[in-house]
Amino acid sequence: MKTFWKTMNTIYEKTMLVIFVIALLIVVYALYDTWYVFDHANDKSYLNYKPGQVNADDSPADSPITQDMVGWITIDDTNIDYPVMQGEDNTAYLNRDPYGQYSLAGSIFLDSRNDSAFADPYSVIYGHHMEYGVMFGALDDYLQEDYLRAHTRGELLVGRDGKVCYDLQVFYAMAADAKDEFIFDPGNYEELYAFLEEKGLGTDHRILCLSTCAGDASSTRTVVFAYILDID
Repeated sequence: MKTFWKTMNTIYEKTMLVIFVIALLIVVYALYDTWYVFDHANDKSYLNYKPGQVNADDSPADSPITQDMVGWITIDDTNIDYPVMQGEDNTAYLNRDPYGQYSLAGSIFLDSRNDSAFADPYSVIYGHHMEYGVMFGALDDYLQEDYLRAHTRGELLVGRDGKVCYDLQVFYAMAADAKDEFIFDPGNYEELYAFLEEKGLGTDHRILCLSTCAGDASSTRTVVFAYILDID
């Protein structure tokens, strides 16, 4: 009988050890995966190819950023300083970086239904919500009115060469449901314009919407609106 219980104790100890090792490996993998995603999201190498930079490649054709790049967006005094991609649909750059490589952090990308030259009355740009204000995680702060008033300026470069340039003026931010078609359907801008006018906001200029998730398991989106203005 003692031999039986001794054998059972040995099996129990080994089983618990295996469970502990497996749990430890899962924790280590989760930590590595979190670091890997953040590290790729925080990759700044693409800044070497920003149009107009001193160290930028003089020839857009030689840039390793894919031909799907349609512009570059910068919001002053934030981490938002990214190439804007546009795929055949809105999943193309959800998990691909600007170089076309697989990445859970994805890219900042223009709605596939929008004109790539930002000539539409209303354009929508999407980006993942990352920690520490990386990617479009920086949009959270715009829900605070004081922050919005202090961070209204930005720039939109159009095309791979960035020769067309517009000023951006951030003017409104809100939380929205992902199913709100009047916000996330660029062709339905009349309803959006009516919504903004009801709030006393002007609609005399083209409008750009920046959108990101408000939480991992939520259908809520943080959206920030900016006017696209010609440079004087």
